[in-house]
Amino acid sequence: MKKFVYICLFHLTFGCLMFAGCTVGPDYSRPQTPADTPEGFYNAGAHEEQIDDFIPVDRWWENFGDPVTAEMVREALENNYDLKVAAARVLQSQAMLAEARGLQWPDVSYNLNRDRSKRSFNFGGLGGGGRFTVMSTTWSHDITASYILDLFGKLKRSEQAAWADMLAAEANEQVLINSIIASVVNARINVAILQRRLAIARANTASRQKTLEIVERRYALGLVGPVDIRLARENLAASKALEPSIELSLITARHALDVLLARRPGSSEELTETLSDLPELGKVPVGLPASLLDRRPDVKAAEFTLMAANERIGVSIAQLFPDLALTGSIGYSGDTMEEIFKYDYTEMYAAIFGLVQPIFKGGQIKAQIDAAKARYQEQAANYAGIVLNAIREVEDALITERMLQAQLEQSQIRLTEAKAAEDLSKQRYQSGVEGILAVLESERRSRMAEEELTILKGQIWSARVNLYLALGGDWIERENEIMIVGKDDSQ
Repeated sequence: MKKFVYICLFHLTFGCLMFAGCTVGPDYSRPQTPADTPEGFYNAGAHEEQIDDFIPVDRWWENFGDPVTAEMVREALENNYDLKVAAARVLQSQAMLAEARGLQWPDVSYNLNRDRSKRSFNFGGLGGGGRFTVMSTTWSHDITASYILDLFGKLKRSEQAAWADMLAAEANEQVLINSIIASVVNARINVAILQRRLAIARANTASRQKTLEIVERRYALGLVGPVDIRLARENLAASKALEPSIELSLITARHALDVLLARRPGSSEELTETLSDLPELGKVPVGLPASLLDRRPDVKAAEFTLMAANERIGVSIAQLFPDLALTGSIGYSGDTMEEIFKYDYTEMYAAIFGLVQPIFKGGQIKAQIDAAKARYQEQAANYAGIVLNAIREVEDALITERMLQAQLEQSQIRLTEAKAAEDLSKQRYQSGVEGILAVLESERRSRMAEEELTILKGQIWSARVNLYLALGGDWIERENEIMIVGKDDSQ
């Protein structure tokens, strides 16, 4: 066994060379992007732009003000099939990282062999001549250790590339998590707004039914002609025809929400109408564009992919240099299986030093290096494009919310005036001062103003959720102010 110890020391001594070896290839540095600017977002308006205003928290959706929404988000994160696919991809990347790390360790194996052979010899005329046959059986077992010295960093670069791939997979999973959360919240908003629109439509139908009754009474008294009755009936039928259209949109919206929750479409119970009122939306610390580089998971995923491409340039360059492999084995052999475990028969050992240096491969290695560099350039351009698109999404969300707020102010004025005009036209109609057309027109305008206001409220809810999503962080309610906060990368 002494020789086996010597072989192990031999491997250990040479293994230390791995840490003293050089690592070929470029070291990664973050490339310049459109986010590398001290300027803030152009459409930030009254929002705060301090880059260090963020506080790491989790589960922002539980502060949405609706326990039903919080429960649906939890259910979606547990059951959504797309998220299960992303989680499986993370497991795959973790396994590939473990495989890349395992390549840097020695391979140790145990071998047990039985050799049964038959040999024939012809001695010609010697000693009477003739052919002789010899049968032999040999048993052997040994332990073999082989080790590849990573003198030029090929294995280390491969491990770093696999590590970056794993981080990219985790970031992409976080992209999907954020997207699912926002989709569930937006779907909940859409359902609530459609519920509110349906309630408005039914209330308008009831109002127009009363208008028709007024017209019929006045017609019975001979105060109006048959045209007024026809117009009032048409107005009521138009209102009733609108209800199935809104109800259809509501049902399909519920089906979409069921799919997000991995439920069978149509199996969910009707949701309570809890989101009809718009909450006060405070200022959001939006940070600077540069903060998106470390906050948005899709940007981080693109950068991790770029890192992996950079490491693989080093892997391809390392192929130009020699590979040094060490192999050692020790064991015993005998004529029977029992003999090889008595350790007093023939001892076997070997130590092999292997050096392989490519000399000519027809330009294959250079082509691989060029391809690796081209893939890096591709990922660098893709990274810059994703950063630019992230900035655009934040700017879009900021300006959308601002414009919707301005539109909301005027829509509230419009609804107030339309309601007043409707009440006044009905009073004047009953007094015989106004015609039926004025009543019907005021009812139509009042209905449109109320529905527009309801839709705008839903759009503002969604715009704020989309702003949080574009900023790549979570939000919580703290000190009566809704704030944007960062996410822990470990989540």
